[in-house]
Amino acid sequence: MTAGLVISAPASGVGKTTLTLALARAYRNRGVRVQCLKSGPDYIDPAFHAVATGRASVNIDSWAMAREAIAHLAGRGADADLVLAEGSMGLFDGVAARGVSGTGATADIAEMMGWPVLLVIDPSGQAQTAAAVAAGLRDFRAGVRLAGVVLNRVASARHEALVRNAMAGAGIPVLGSLPRHAEIALPKRHLGLVQAEEQAQIDGLIDEAARFVAEHVDLDAVLRSARASSPQPAVRGLDITPPGQRIALARDAAFSFVYPHMLEAWRAAGAEIMTFSPLADEGPDADADVCWLPGGYPELHAGQLAANRRFLGQLRAFAETRPVHGECGGYMVLGAALTDADGVRHEMAGLLGLETSYAKRRMHLGYRLAELAAPMPGHGPGARLRGHEFHYSTIIAQPDTPLAVVRDATGTIVAETGSRRGCATGTFFHLIAEDR
Repeated sequence: MTAGLVISAPASGVGKTTLTLALARAYRNRGVRVQCLKSGPDYIDPAFHAVATGRASVNIDSWAMAREAIAHLAGRGADADLVLAEGSMGLFDGVAARGVSGTGATADIAEMMGWPVLLVIDPSGQAQTAAAVAAGLRDFRAGVRLAGVVLNRVASARHEALVRNAMAGAGIPVLGSLPRHAEIALPKRHLGLVQAEEQAQIDGLIDEAARFVAEHVDLDAVLRSARASSPQPAVRGLDITPPGQRIALARDAAFSFVYPHMLEAWRAAGAEIMTFSPLADEGPDADADVCWLPGGYPELHAGQLAANRRFLGQLRAFAETRPVHGECGGYMVLGAALTDADGVRHEMAGLLGLETSYAKRRMHLGYRLAELAAPMPGHGPGARLRGHEFHYSTIIAQPDTPLAVVRDATGTIVAETGSRRGCATGTFFHLIAEDR
């Protein structure tokens, strides 16, 4: 029997990721087989989960995915002892309009899977009010069950006692209390945490977090609070069409935002993925039939990418006869130019006319539903694709023929339509699932 638990909070920035990683490693150190999942369109946290558990983690998303797809992905925990599903934002935070099976809220996953919620509560600047917040979250939605809370960044023993007494009065179990501990803070940058593969010390940080949490959290009580079930892989898995049979995939520190479930679905459909590193001045494999440039941080490496003539030359030659697609950062690199945060303009591949700038940052964030006006790798005109957009670039020029009609989660048309020119296509959104 596998036990499941959702790690959530009232808001972002409270410590969900750190607690999830620490619990996963602490249980693993005890010999417990832990499977992590990530609720919502976050492409960074699953890599941290994999480091903590030694098992690949995937995203589950109620706005973009059908219940069958979510059950299929959650079924990878069938051979684990414990599933820890890390939430995004606050427990009930989602979009205004329902998507495929929900609004994208973590609570959707908790109710759908029947997993109790372990709340991370940061009582900084308050005391008894923290219990009112927890009680409100407990009672807000009948189908969501609260397992208890872990207090984070507690100021003192007196502070802890005040919060614990108030929680007890509200009938809410406190399963742990963490004093402030700067040594286990995870480095951040503008799109979230600095990626796991960029941090040589990440394993040590997770070990320290696990040691710290084991001292201050009742691990046995947390494990008992998880709901036991027998997850079975859904009969119907992820119905995702790969962009080609042999896919040249850019993969390095500049191109790393790929949802793990997408790669798994491509391989499950029989596609072969051949990675290459633009930062190492490598181009797409000549034997590939399609090239895919995912998102990442090209703005941090724009000078190097612009100087890598072999990469750019081979990419342009590939695009003369075969399709090339870019998502977000990859789309920017397919464009004419990218201006970095210092205002320096760098020439990019020029396969599309897109020009972007980070000199004046502007956040673009949200779910996207696109209806293709023209084909892109793996999908024909009229295909409906669900994805998510998150970047800080300003669009200077987007002169090419639009690739799609793109709407946000409320159905409002957005300006970022994607582009197409010759064999090249690009979108600002990262594909999560096909809308069937």
